[in-house]
Amino acid sequence: MQTVVLAAGRGAGMRPLTDRRPKPMLPVGDRPLLAHVLDAAVGAGAERFVVVVGFEADAIRDHFGDEYRGVAIDYAVQQRRRATADAVLSAREHLEPAPFVVLNGDTLYDPADLADLYAGSAAVAGFRVEDPAGHDVLRTDGDLVTGVVGAPEDPASDLVDAGAYAFPAGALEGVAAQEAERGERDLTDVLSRVCRENDVRAVRVGRWRTVDRPWELLSANEAVLSDLDRSIRGRRNVDGDADLRGNVVVAEDAVVERGAVVEGPVLVRAGAEVGPNAYVRGPTLLGRDVRVGHATEVHASVLMSGSTVDRLSYVGHSVVGRNADFGTGTVVDDEGRDGEAVEVAVNNTLVSTGRERFGIVCGDDVSTGVHTSVDAGVKLSSGTGTASGEVVTGDR
Repeated sequence: MQTVVLAAGRGAGMRPLTDRRPKPMLPVGDRPLLAHVLDAAVGAGAERFVVVVGFEADAIRDHFGDEYRGVAIDYAVQQRRRATADAVLSAREHLEPAPFVVLNGDTLYDPADLADLYAGSAAVAGFRVEDPAGHDVLRTDGDLVTGVVGAPEDPASDLVDAGAYAFPAGALEGVAAQEAERGERDLTDVLSRVCRENDVRAVRVGRWRTVDRPWELLSANEAVLSDLDRSIRGRRNVDGDADLRGNVVVAEDAVVERGAVVEGPVLVRAGAEVGPNAYVRGPTLLGRDVRVGHATEVHASVLMSGSTVDRLSYVGHSVVGRNADFGTGTVVDDEGRDGEAVEVAVNNTLVSTGRERFGIVCGDDVSTGVHTSVDAGVKLSSGTGTASGEVVTGDR
């Protein structure tokens, strides 16, 4: 079935990680987040993709090209960042007059769940949550969805809209008229109209993991890395006195030096180097050409390509962007105060991560001076730096 994948958003809630790249291109394990979405769709039966792009569109085009795993890709550009139906409408000229699936490019899906979605021409994925407040809630009658209620104050159900849809041909008819009347185009309104005109199946999914905030990127990596199988492809570059424990993957040209301890699940990508006596604890992703210095500890973190954490440093439960350079003795605090969850500023509002342990969020090309200390929950914007011996207590 033809499949529209929404990948145009900038991902404001992910800043500073998305200062210079679209959110779907953030790394989850050994590939971008968007690749996981396409993999699940291919496994479920996608026959052609229309990927809707916008911010930093070339990063997606250059990475994926004209096809993915044998499935052709067309690209549609969403010129204005508006509601979700507008994104789908941007793809309309690429769609044949036939049923189509819509997926979010920032969500991890289970291929088996998607296969059920692809099995019919009208269906919506639903996920049961403990607290449906703030979610779009699905109204159901048995196995059929009869409508959707946007973030109700008193939810009648715990089954929420999981953002994956199978629509019949013609589902987008009337969307332009809706915009003229209301000044917006929302995909839930399209779903409500389809429910009035069709029998829409409720596909109850077992996994729904959206990646809207930095700690959710950490969670996505934790989930993917937990499925690693041990593979030491770069054995000739692993010192005989290094200790690799559990499910560790070392790429062929990665290096693990004498005395280092790597405790899985850990993925050490091509060109990465774990220095002598370093300690890397999972779940951790060391991206391409990352360098972990002598006697440095990295715990439960994502270090993106080209970044360096110099000797005698500690980075824990953190997300570090590309080409960061942490000076000798840099220490990241990764514990909440008095056992409380760490809070992070998102769009100028403090938001709980729900984690008692969370470190920092660091953009691209950040540098820290020697013996810098950074408090838990701090965000360092791309291109910023710290002075030697500085104690960083707030965002910059």
